Amino acid sequence: MSEYQYVEHEFAPVYNEESQVLVLGSLPSVKSREQGFYYGHPRNRFWKVVAAVLGVPEPLTIEEKKRMLLAGHVAVYDVIRACEIIGSSDSSIRNVVPADIKSIVAHTSIRAVFTNGKTAGRLYKKYQAEHIDLPMIELPSTSPANAAFSLERLEEIWKQELGRYL
Repeated sequence: MSEYQYVEHEFAPVYNEESQVLVLGSLPSVKSREQGFYYGHPRNRFWKVVAAVLGVPEPLTIEEKKRMLLAGHVAVYDVIRACEIIGSSDSSIRNVVPADIKSIVAHTSIRAVFTNGKTAGRLYKKYQAEHIDLPMIELPSTSPANAAFSLERLEEIWKQELGRYL
């Protein structure tokens, strides 16, 4: 049986003053932590979906991903700065230290917050929502664990929702 480990968020949020939407995950997965950047699991559909929303080719390198996000006015971070977790299991998250979302919002043109999945949405509502006066939309997760949504369906929903603010 796997054991809990204390994990601290190890990489910076991606944003600039022109960012208009903020997409929040819960906490980087083991694969993402190994790669040192967001959505690092090869089967996570985040980069395909965001590229489709923005109408650009899927980025491959970390630098290409950062450029795509900034050019598309999309900020990315996570709800959690630190917690105890078993592997990458969102359902095992406990003893949460919330991330500082408020300062990102204060230094950007962000008009809405989007959570990537139900866990990020629940944690945002619990730890962040009362401090941030922006609409929050919970999007279906791009995780490979969310097999209920095809890539095409994810792209359709994300385009519709993010499109209102971009």
